[in-house]
Amino acid sequence: MKKRTVAALAGAGALTAANAVRAALFVPEKKDWGTSEPENINVEKALEHISGAIQIKTVSNPDKSKVDFGEFDKFHKFLEESYPLIHKTMKKEIVNEASLMYYWKGTNPDLEPMAMLSHQDVVPIEEGTEGDWAHPPFSGYNDGEFIWGRGALDMKNHLICVMEAIETLLAEGFTPERDVYLCFGQDEEVVASGDSGARAMMEIFKERGIHLDSVVDEGGAVIDLDIPGVIKGKKLIGVGIAEKGYTDVKISVHSNGGHSSQPPKHSAIGELADVVKDLENHQFKSELMPFISELFSGIGRNCSYPARLVTCNIPFMKPLIKQIMKQIPPAACLVRTTTAVTMTEGSPAANVLAQNASITVNFRQMPGTTVADLEKHIRKVVRNKDISVEILKQKEASKFSPTDTRPFRVMEKICKQQNPDSFVAPYLVMGGTDACYYEPVCDNIYRYSPFNVTIEELRCTHNTNERLPVKTVEEAITFFIRWVRRASSQEDA
Repeated sequence: MKKRTVAALAGAGALTAANAVRAALFVPEKKDWGTSEPENINVEKALEHISGAIQIKTVSNPDKSKVDFGEFDKFHKFLEESYPLIHKTMKKEIVNEASLMYYWKGTNPDLEPMAMLSHQDVVPIEEGTEGDWAHPPFSGYNDGEFIWGRGALDMKNHLICVMEAIETLLAEGFTPERDVYLCFGQDEEVVASGDSGARAMMEIFKERGIHLDSVVDEGGAVIDLDIPGVIKGKKLIGVGIAEKGYTDVKISVHSNGGHSSQPPKHSAIGELADVVKDLENHQFKSELMPFISELFSGIGRNCSYPARLVTCNIPFMKPLIKQIMKQIPPAACLVRTTTAVTMTEGSPAANVLAQNASITVNFRQMPGTTVADLEKHIRKVVRNKDISVEILKQKEASKFSPTDTRPFRVMEKICKQQNPDSFVAPYLVMGGTDACYYEPVCDNIYRYSPFNVTIEELRCTHNTNERLPVKTVEEAITFFIRWVRRASSQEDA
C-alpha cells in the first residue's frame, strides 16, 4: 500500500512539475515588430469633423419612401467641404440613391486594388427616449472626454477617420502603388437588404472585372484586458474574419377559431406555445471553431504565471469550455447558430379565438449553416408537422477569410507597433456588416475598427448615450494612414 501511495504521489508530482514547465513556456511569441514615426495628424480638426458628421441625420429605413435623402445630400456636401484634396484628386461616384464610391488611381496597374468600407447611415432614436440622453442624440457634443450622438461609434467615427487619413496622405504628396477605393454605403443598418448600396457597389466591381486584394470594414475593436490576478495591462485586438448570417422566419399554426366562450382543449396559441418550447429546447449543435482556439490561446498566453497553470491546458479542456460557453448567452453565440423567438401574432380581440397564430424567429447562423439548414431544423425539432414556415428575410453567413495572407500580416504588424502589449485575435462578428457583400470580388475581408473602447461603451452602440472616447481618434487615424501606406504596396509585413 505504501509503495502505491508513493508511486501515486510521485506521479502527481511529475504531472505538477510538467504543468509548471508548460505554463512557464506558455507565453506570447517574441518578435521585434519594429516602430514607426508619429504621424502628422490634426486631431482637433478631426474631432470637429466627427461632431459635424453626427449632426447630419442620415437615418436609414427599410422603406425607402421614409428616408430623408436630403440629409444624405447634406452629408455629401459636408464631406466635399471638409476634404477638398480628396474631392480634387479622387473620382467620386454616387451609387443607387446615396452610396459613395471614391477611386484613387495607383501607380502600378498590375496590382489588385484595395477597398476601405464604411456606412453613412445610422439607426433612428427610439421614440420617447430622446430625453434620456446626456446630450441630444444628434448634437455631436464634445465634452472633452467623449463625442456624443447617434453614429459616434457606428460608424461616423470610422468613416471620418478614414477620410482624415486619406486627406492627410494627399497633403503629404503620397500616391499609392495599387488603386484604392473608398466605399460608403447608405443602408447598412437595413439588415439583409436586397438592393443595398454595398451590393450595388460590389456589382460595379464585378462588371468592371475588378478583384480586390483586401477589404477592411467595421467589426472588431481594441479592448483593454484587466482582471486582477489573471491579466493586466494587455489589449485584445479583435479582427473579424467572418460574420454570422441573419434570417427571420415566420412560423404559423392554423385553427378553426371561434368565440372565446367555447374554447377547444388547445387553441392555436396553445399549440404555438409548444412550437416555441420545441425550438428553445432543441438548440443547434455547438462547435468550437478554430478562431475560438486562437482567441483563448492568445488570452491564455498573456495571463500572469499563476493563471497560466490553467490556461496552458486549454487544448485539453475544449469539451468543458464548450459546455460552459453554451450556458452563457454572450459566449453561446460564438459556438452555435442562435434561435431567438422575438415576435408573436394572434387574435385581433380578447374574446376571439385566433384562426391563425404565428411567431417570428430570428436565427443568426454560423458559417457553414445555410438558410435551407434552418428550415430543415425547424421541421425536424417541431413536433407539430402542420405548421407553416415562411422565410421573411435572409442573409447567408459569410465565409472565413484567411489569416495567413499579406494583408492580415500587415494589419497585425501595424496593430502591434501601435500597441506593443496587445495580441491580435481573429474572431466571428455577431452582427452584420457591408463587408459580406464583397465576397464575390475579394477573398481577404477583415472587419476591424481601430478604436480603443470599453465593453460599457460598446454596449451604447444603437443605444441611448452612444459616445466616442476622444482619446481614441488619433490612434484610429494613425492606423488608417499606415494601412493605406503599407497595404497599398506589394511589400510584405
